[in-house]
Amino acid sequence: MTPLSRNHILINESDTTALGAVLAGRARPGDVVCLSGDLGAGKSVLARGYVRALCGIDTEVPSPTFTLMQYYEAPEFDIIHADLYRLEQAGDIIEIGLEERFDDAVTLIEWPQRMGGLLPAIRLDITLNIHKNGRRLAELVPHGKVWESRFEH
Repeated sequence: MTPLSRNHILINESDTTALGAVLAGRARPGDVVCLSGDLGAGKSVLARGYVRALCGIDTEVPSPTFTLMQYYEAPEFDIIHADLYRLEQAGDIIEIGLEERFDDAVTLIEWPQRMGGLLPAIRLDITLNIHKNGRRLAELVPHGKVWESRFEH
């Protein structure tokens, strides 16, 4: 398996989907992947590529903007895709029970800054920014030895 790069230029939506699939190939139960960036930067597209790589290409992966969380059953573990954009305070995270699954599921979190101090220390942060000519720049920042080792090996 080739090492992960910390920066990616994504030319189109297919590139964003492909990055999600590459990351899914390294997924382990307990992973938390935080997706940040402006509206329309590709957070949901990356998450869709991730989920479909593990659950099947025909899996419907809607944005969880209004439901807050979507659940998927992959063969080896569950996947939770959360969109916290509509949450007003970090305490709302406790009410929806998101952190209860951090140990046994893979959790993809859009708008993770809404979690404040409840964000787990061991995680992968991905920031998507709209770059030149409509391209996206994806910056991956691993937190914790588990994630660091996936970038090195």
